[in-house]
Amino acid sequence: MRAVVQRVSRARVVVDGAEVGAIGAGLVVFLGVDRADDETDVEYMAGKIAGLRIFADAEDRMNLSLTQRGGEALVVSQFTLMADCRKGRRPGFSRAAPGQMALALYEAVVERLSSMGVKVATGVFQADMQVDLSND
Repeated sequence: MRAVVQRVSRARVVVDGAEVGAIGAGLVVFLGVDRADDETDVEYMAGKIAGLRIFADAEDRMNLSLTQRGGEALVVSQFTLMADCRKGRRPGFSRAAPGQMALALYEAVVERLSSMGVKVATGVFQADMQVDLSND
């Protein structure tokens, strides 16, 4: 499992011209699922995302986590994170989990984050999504 995490002041996902998910201050998480991933990876990834101390405290030091700050998370499936670009010019996606497996583990991460008290919004799995975000 791989994740690209961005701290944002706001973010949203649009599919076919309609907004399907939006958050205020928090994290955008682009999540890729490997074919070797399982529930252990779900627990690790959700814990890591919720616990990263990347938000400023009262002294303006990066010392607070998403759960401590009460921030939100926008989790977007992103199979291209599993790309192997070591050879040639065309990426290989043989490590990416098949659709149903990836969906189940993606949803498990979302559910686990929610159970940790994080307000979670999502995109639409396997849809052509436009992600609009404001980095913080």
